Amino acid sequence: MGLWSGRSGAAKVDLYTRGSVYAIHWGAVLCVVLVAAALLVSAAGRPLLVSAVLLLALVNGVLCHRLARTAIEAYLGRRAYPGRLLALCAAATAGLAAPVVAAGTTVPEGLLPLLLGCCLAPLSGGHCLLPRARTVALHQVLALVVLALVVLAAVLPGAGYGAGDAVAVAVTVGLITGWLAVTVRVSLWVLAVMWKLHAARDVEARLAVAEERLRFGRDLHDVLGRNLAVIALKSELAVELAHRGRPEAADQMTEVQRIARESQREVREVVRGYRDADLRAELDGASSVLAAAGIGCTVLTAPHRGAVPRAHGGGRELSALDAAVQSALGWVVREAATNILRHGDARHCTISVGLVEGSAVLTVENDGAGARAAAPVGPGSGLAGLRERLAAVGGSLEAGPLGGDRFRVAARVPLPGPENPGAGGAGTAAPSAGSGPVPRPPGPRRAPGEHRSAPGREPLRTGTEPKESA
Repeated sequence: MGLWSGRSGAAKVDLYTRGSVYAIHWGAVLCVVLVAAALLVSAAGRPLLVSAVLLLALVNGVLCHRLARTAIEAYLGRRAYPGRLLALCAAATAGLAAPVVAAGTTVPEGLLPLLLGCCLAPLSGGHCLLPRARTVALHQVLALVVLALVVLAAVLPGAGYGAGDAVAVAVTVGLITGWLAVTVRVSLWVLAVMWKLHAARDVEARLAVAEERLRFGRDLHDVLGRNLAVIALKSELAVELAHRGRPEAADQMTEVQRIARESQREVREVVRGYRDADLRAELDGASSVLAAAGIGCTVLTAPHRGAVPRAHGGGRELSALDAAVQSALGWVVREAATNILRHGDARHCTISVGLVEGSAVLTVENDGAGARAAAPVGPGSGLAGLRERLAAVGGSLEAGPLGGDRFRVAARVPLPGPENPGAGGAGTAAPSAGSGPVPRPPGPRRAPGEHRSAPGREPLRTGTEPKESA
């Protein structure tokens, strides 16, 4: 069962479609082999001719199986159509049909159309996947006309039948091969559409990531562009003043220092806003995205322990949560919804939010996870990244498979209160990890009795003003 349960939904459909084509293919070969073996055992036919039919049926089955496999890949756009292999298989099929027609007088009454249809079915399974459907239909009609003429000339006169019986044999064979051709082509068309939709989902996810990166880049450009231009201008002015020995150079560098610290603060605000996530918006967004992907999503909220969970409708209790708690849980919702879309084959998802023993608890449970366990992830990505975010507010995360094919992600974040004043983060603007402590701005150094104007009000000086007398 690992071959089936370890695959995604699209891969399961692909395996089922290919298996169905191959099953029909080898079912037709088996039918020819069984009829030939029965004739050989009963000594009703000519042994050499029936033995040739038995051997050619197996050879034709192997060649046409290879044709069907490569034709499927060609129909899905992964390789060119095997024209030479098709010609070889057509020759092998004609070589199989010839002794069958020659031994037609020894075949029991009514079995000749079925036997001829099974001889042509393996070739039809690969031939029907030619790029143009009109070409397939034309080839089918020509093959049936030739078959009717051959049967009329070689078999039916010796058995006492007329032209109407030859037409009946050709029509029966045409129904068998035509049904097989339509079934295989329609099934592969559905498979090709499914793979295109699967690829479109991946492209949509990459475009969403690229759009978010562009937004973040625009924010950083808006924040840093003006400040860096001012820093460059004031630095150049300070260099000119320093070369002339003017004391105003120190004032300009102090202003540069102030603008640099202001830029650092604004960048932190941009990053903090980029990483924050609103819980209510993430719940609504997850429901919308999952519904668009055909996955049923139920969002339940309970304001306190023991309350009956009810459908989420905006929920005042969500707004009452601390901003840091909402941000941490919002990221859990976003990551869980992303994993549901990208992994497994979910049909329904339930998201519940509630308060339990002074903590906000969020649970995301979905089906269709299969037997595949979650692969370990590196720091800062996936579930490991969520654990880092929750740990920053004193929370925890549990994720793992349940019974059957269900998977659950549970997050718990303690609420800030008198009993745990440090929990939740309270939205304070603490320096981010790895950024280091922010030093206090040092005051400007001035000589005793030196007077300096207020920062930002010192007029810019150029080289055109008169020098002070020594």
